[in-house]
Amino acid sequence: MRELVEEHEVVALVATASLDYAGASRVSRARVPDIGGQPIGSAYETYPHLYGIYGSLAPRKGKPGWDGKLYGGTEVYRYFKREQGARTAAVVSYNQAASAAYARLVTRGLKAEGYKVVTEQVDFALPNFRAAAADLKEQGADLVFDAMDTHGNARLCAAMDEVGAEVTAKVTNVQNWTSTVGEEYKDAPRCRNALWATGSSRNYADIEHPAVREFRTAMKGKALSQWQVEGWAAAMWFTDAAKACLRGEGEVTRACVDRYMNRNEPYTARGLLLPVTFERRSEPPERRRTCVSVARWRDGKGWVTQGGEMTGNCFDVPQLAYQP
Repeated sequence: MRELVEEHEVVALVATASLDYAGASRVSRARVPDIGGQPIGSAYETYPHLYGIYGSLAPRKGKPGWDGKLYGGTEVYRYFKREQGARTAAVVSYNQAASAAYARLVTRGLKAEGYKVVTEQVDFALPNFRAAAADLKEQGADLVFDAMDTHGNARLCAAMDEVGAEVTAKVTNVQNWTSTVGEEYKDAPRCRNALWATGSSRNYADIEHPAVREFRTAMKGKALSQWQVEGWAAAMWFTDAAKACLRGEGEVTRACVDRYMNRNEPYTARGLLLPVTFERRSEPPERRRTCVSVARWRDGKGWVTQGGEMTGNCFDVPQLAYQP
């Protein structure tokens, strides 16, 4: 990171995806705009000049969120309660710190929306997915959420098929929203067709949308994923900033790009993203109207959008605090 920022003097970073963004403070101090990064950790809720792909309301003065706490909404759980009538949910995680912490957040959100919650934790090194699957079946779970990687998800799904655990939805996230589901979940046909994914970007399979068609044309038949869509949107964001700088100032500089990112208007990457905003609120929101993009996997069809247009699939929901 030091080489990019100080030696090469890059104008901006685009679509960063770092499990441990150790160079975030250096990037911020150098006032290098980091555009459309994946908020895997808390860096995009901590430092100025860092602009995560989903936006931020936090002060970003060097501490995560508000006094070290981040906030998340319950819109996903509200969606499944309203659209699918779900009432009992299982949350499966590893006995590993980050996984367990995320599972606690999901559990709090589900309980806030009135669900009965069944928690299952498996050993990270030697996970017994069959036991977890058998228990969530016995508890009558309608939904299954997880705090695991793709490999763990696939093994859990295989175990669910093996014990005959049928659910309304096995809910996963943008990381697992890929075109390779058929291969990755080949041992779990029933669970595979119960996979639902939620996120904040337009389904890459929505070929009726012009921005999606442009993205898919550029990918030229490669395996597709929702993370790629968001990376593409981040690149569009920087390109739009650079064009604006050239029109207005005749050159592309860090300062000009940063000013573009701080405009007081939402950005959607021509419809690929739900409206993204950056504010610096002194107090965290208690409630927020939040929209969600939803898709379901179907063999032979791929990811099929659910719930209609994502910009209308919105809920006024509480914002819950959690420690990053």
